Amino acid sequence: MKLLHIDSSILGEASASRQLSTAIVQAVTGAMLGVDVIRRDLDADPIPHLDSTLLPAVRPDIAANAAAHVTAEKGSAVVDEFLAADIVVIGAPMYNFTIASQLKAWLDRIIIAGKTFGYTEAGAKGLAGDKKVIIASSRGGLYGPGTPQAANDFQETYLRTILGFIGIEDIRIIRAEGLAYGPEQREDAMRAALASVASVVAGFVPAKAA
Repeated sequence: MKLLHIDSSILGEASASRQLSTAIVQAVTGAMLGVDVIRRDLDADPIPHLDSTLLPAVRPDIAANAAAHVTAEKGSAVVDEFLAADIVVIGAPMYNFTIASQLKAWLDRIIIAGKTFGYTEAGAKGLAGDKKVIIASSRGGLYGPGTPQAANDFQETYLRTILGFIGIEDIRIIRAEGLAYGPEQREDAMRAALASVASVVAGFVPAKAA
């Protein structure tokens, strides 16, 4: 069993999403034997954003140039480790109503026709549906269902959409929000999110391994 642990926050030790993603990984490895954890920190080791020189990394029909060779290899490693993972844990803070650009750069390297999705006569078909994903979501405000700002959530909704596009349906979200509303609200939100980790993981890992 392989677990890919992704973090994208730029806040280091002050990051709520990093704290949550670490707790999730610890819960999974505690519930299952023999889990091989692959770690990718998108702040410490960022994936270059796609540009005209790097486009061949995801569009092999476009001739590559020598300048793109090294970063193309890095992009290939990213999609290979994603495809090899059975479980993916993603630390995803909300920045400006959406995901961090570091996480977007990673997604751009794994959403690849012929690898994670394909086109058919009936339209696009996801090819990565055998994976399970847990998202550690953090937001400064309140954007959950039923809140006045729910329509401005382009973070969790985008992640569900893009992961669903490549066929992943088993997606769980552990959320801490309202973190910017003061120390007491932050503490309460983190406590509740961390307390939910065990039950989410228990319903997520294979029954025979729990």
